[in-house]
Amino acid sequence: MALQVGSRLGHYNVTAKIGEGGMGEVYRARDTKLNRQVALKIVGALFVVLFLTPGCSPGPATEPLDSSLSRSSEQGKAGVASASPNPLRNAYFGDLHIHTGYSFDAFLMFATKTTPDDAYRFAKGEAIDHALGFPIQLKSGPLDFYAVTDHAGSLGLSTAMTDSRSAVAKLESTQTLLRAATVDERRAMFRGYRELRNQRPEDESVIRDPEIERSAWGKTVEAAERHYDPGTFTTFAGLEYGFSIDSQGLHRNVIFRDEAPDAPFRVGSRNPEALWAWMDQERAAGRELLAIPHNMNVSNGLRFASRTFEGLPLDAEYAALRMRNEPLVEIAQVKGASETHPLNSPNDEWADFEIFPYLLGTDRVGAVPGSYVREALLNGLVMEETRGFNPYRFGFIAASDGHNSAGTVEEDNYHGKAGMMDGLPVLRSSVPLAEPGPNGETYTDWYYDMWGAAGLTGAWAESNTRESIFDALRRKETFGTSGPRIRVRFFAGYGYDDNLVAASDMIEQAYAGGVPMGGDLVADDERAPRFLAWGVRDPDSAPLQRLQIVKGWVEDGAAHEQVFDIACSDGGDVDRATHRCPDNGATVDLSDCTIPAGVGAGELKRIWADPTFVAGQRALYYIRAIENPTCRWSTWDALRAGVEPTTKVAPTLQERAWSSPIWYVPH
Repeated sequence: MALQVGSRLGHYNVTAKIGEGGMGEVYRARDTKLNRQVALKIVGALFVVLFLTPGCSPGPATEPLDSSLSRSSEQGKAGVASASPNPLRNAYFGDLHIHTGYSFDAFLMFATKTTPDDAYRFAKGEAIDHALGFPIQLKSGPLDFYAVTDHAGSLGLSTAMTDSRSAVAKLESTQTLLRAATVDERRAMFRGYRELRNQRPEDESVIRDPEIERSAWGKTVEAAERHYDPGTFTTFAGLEYGFSIDSQGLHRNVIFRDEAPDAPFRVGSRNPEALWAWMDQERAAGRELLAIPHNMNVSNGLRFASRTFEGLPLDAEYAALRMRNEPLVEIAQVKGASETHPLNSPNDEWADFEIFPYLLGTDRVGAVPGSYVREALLNGLVMEETRGFNPYRFGFIAASDGHNSAGTVEEDNYHGKAGMMDGLPVLRSSVPLAEPGPNGETYTDWYYDMWGAAGLTGAWAESNTRESIFDALRRKETFGTSGPRIRVRFFAGYGYDDNLVAASDMIEQAYAGGVPMGGDLVADDERAPRFLAWGVRDPDSAPLQRLQIVKGWVEDGAAHEQVFDIACSDGGDVDRATHRCPDNGATVDLSDCTIPAGVGAGELKRIWADPTFVAGQRALYYIRAIENPTCRWSTWDALRAGVEPTTKVAPTLQERAWSSPIWYVPH
């Protein structure tokens, strides 16, 4: 089906052809650098056709995206598909944070119409439609596991609003909402929807019909079951719970191991302890599950506060409740990385990675204390030392938070997170306006350019099955990456010698003589532990530049941190005084985003002993593998548009992977 929407926009005469020609006209408009107002009107017109016209199926894009970085290698992409479990475990890659049209914001504000089935098709390597009509597909190949985690609040309400058979579709407030067409109109209406509902309290029982949520949840679970292929592709039923309190994010995703309940948890309290109590009930009923908080960086300090949600002192019962239900945190995603902040880690030269400082939907900068993972880990150590409990003993994953049934993890293949809101370069501020805006701005005046192309979860599991991957999540033998499929492995023990890295049975010895990432290494008298750290590059991304260990410890009741380079690329040696590798000279040619051949390492591996170790001093360690510099997605956008990269964000970045910590536990 081909539809045309003609619009006379100032001195532009634009016809958007949808169906036969896909988004070709819009992409050509992008290349002539349409100003923001024109772009928004085009997207609004497209929204009316794509979103409100029955039977319209978007066609393919006419402008393929190419890359100077080869993606031809098949080695090291998805994990090993095998029916025979590997007791030494394989690395599997996936995304545990994906939204479809069943999420209220994705459907009504971002114009996303895709379903959980589309999400799983995307993860398996197929092309699906972006909200603006062009196809999106992973260039780096299929993933191993995936979880659709639509918002539990108003789950399925958005699709019910456009179903003429439903009562909610007949409400005046619904019709008012659906009349908003442009990006700005829909954003304003979305924010004002609660007020609109409050004006008509009689609508509440219709909107809060539990059958709407139950139906959407049932379809979500059914899709997960349809696409589950043990040994090849694993799916998990999941939901996102939580609230934003004055734009301060407190969201987390809940993942079910196998069996899921018939109906989702109805969020009746903003207190996460209510969710954890419900999770305990589900576990008692035989349904194993866990929650994963995300975007600590936009919580304004609430995520890792020094008191409970109700303002009570933290105690051992709280710590046990939280750790039983939330053993992991999402360390990076589209809305920024949450590892650490330069204000928290002034001596860490890599602490400024993809910092997103604003609270949700605002231009207000959030508080740094209580909002970043490393600080929480250190505070947890202090609590464990001084008070005997630790609510922050979590492992790491990363995810995308894609709201188009698709992750956005590839810098050279970035299509945004928010559908029609940031689906074009001119809308996400990576391509300048053709003429200044009303306030003299030269780029779209929103923060989408600060969003990152991230991330993925890595899990070391015996096989690609729900049971095996979930158990890896539970024991925290996991790692997160900023997008590339970098593999990291981390062990600690007392009997590792320097020859272990060359042994054919290295991993078998590592398990036998120590603990993997996510584990506790209990003190052995005065002996200093030794660590096996190993990083392997993604063959479709840049080589590795350095392998680091981040240490946190407690001394005289206070927390401390230090970053150690432990393995250098290109034959470099770590400086014993600074604990840093020499610069390997890796560069990026910003004219075409090429990187030099022969610089960097395919793998970095070392047995390391902590030169600052003190027996009896409580500590934690995790590894960070860092790539050579490459072009950021915003630079790729500018390159394709034939313009200079924006100066608001760095033109390059150094992708990375983080292992879950290992805790050294004194007697």
